[in-house]
Amino acid sequence: MSKTDNYIFKLSDKVSRKAVSYNNRFGIKIAADLYLPKDFDESKKHAAVIIGSPYGGVKEQGAGIYAQNMAERGFVALTFDPSYNGYSGGEPRHLSSPDLFVEDFSAAVDYVGTRSFVDRNKIGAIGMCGSGGFAISAAQVDRRIKAVATVSMYDISRAQAKGFNDSLTEKERNEMLDTIAEQRYSEFEGSQPVLTPRGAPIGFNDDTDPIGREFGEFYSTPRGYHPNSITQFTMTSSMSFMNFPLMTYIKSISPRPILFIIGEHAHSRYFSEDAYEMAAEPKELYAVPNAGHVDLYDKTDLIPFDKLETFFTDNLK
Repeated sequence: MSKTDNYIFKLSDKVSRKAVSYNNRFGIKIAADLYLPKDFDESKKHAAVIIGSPYGGVKEQGAGIYAQNMAERGFVALTFDPSYNGYSGGEPRHLSSPDLFVEDFSAAVDYVGTRSFVDRNKIGAIGMCGSGGFAISAAQVDRRIKAVATVSMYDISRAQAKGFNDSLTEKERNEMLDTIAEQRYSEFEGSQPVLTPRGAPIGFNDDTDPIGREFGEFYSTPRGYHPNSITQFTMTSSMSFMNFPLMTYIKSISPRPILFIIGEHAHSRYFSEDAYEMAAEPKELYAVPNAGHVDLYDKTDLIPFDKLETFFTDNLK
């Protein structure tokens, strides 16, 4: 299958899109898309925004929609497939790692910051769903990221360690870790990696868990389907997230600003609300009326692009 296939949106006639690649510091080749305004002047220096996909997503889905819309507003926009996923390199496939996924944001800064038409002092990041936590974690130590916006943020480290809504007991957590430990023995001795259950169920109905159904309605239907986005990761990946809190140094991002965007009815809004409380000023929590979690992946009539444009225009000066 061609790398230009299966975008879930039509390319705007106001932008150009170019497939690019570069290595992160682990030597993994990252597959990315660079979006530029059609009337782009490469002789000038421009602000750039890096967009990370939802956890389990790829650049041809919601992140591409954000990149395209930010390019329409005059920004250089880059979106990428995470290491070991999508068209990016790395074996075994579908491995997930907080260190790697945070590094992928810094590697994107390396790339855009070395383009002759980008002002290195005007680089921002947007993290969607799980990438929201990775973008914040990257900004804690990578001061080249001058402003951060998250959309429907998930703190994957918290979700893995404590369960959704912090519902995992210590006994359940230890049982999970014991299962992962046994799987590591099996894979070390040659077994194929075991994947986690699919996050977006195929074949759902009114009896399906509402959160699973919300993801299924996007990832498992023509609305958001992409063959590289299976919403599964290697089971042994969970161990590293339990040992890697993403938000420990969120206060250190200040005085660089953070914008948390949530859907009014999003099941995940508490992740952003709690992160907002932990963050130092300047910060803003912005709720989109009548929106859920996944609505902000692709529903352009709900996504507050004007808000994002203003935020980055004001803060990438």
